[in-house]
Amino acid sequence: MTTISTGNNFLTLINIFKVEPANQQRLIELLTLATSESVRRVPGFVSASLHRGLDGTKVTMYAQWRSMEDYQNMRANPTASPYLEQALEIAVFEPGMYEVVERFMPAG
Repeated sequence: MTTISTGNNFLTLINIFKVEPANQQRLIELLTLATSESVRRVPGFVSASLHRGLDGTKVTMYAQWRSMEDYQNMRANPTASPYLEQALEIAVFEPGMYEVVERFMPAG
């Protein structure tokens, strides 16, 4: 389950993929396969959520890992590579690594 907290010390990845609208659904399918078939099975995986840009030009993956080491172990795992390679043929990848520094809830 996705947990957004300043105290959990998870590595947060917010990865943006820019894509032609005609390829957006295919990109979503490839990222879904990579995550469901491989990535989520790697030790240290906490959660991921996939977001479709309403204008058709972006897909964003929000993922959490227990540590940088766990994330790097996943990157070294060749099982997800074929899906990710296909994804990079149709999309431009803008990765980002973050830590939660603040969280806001509704007032009242």
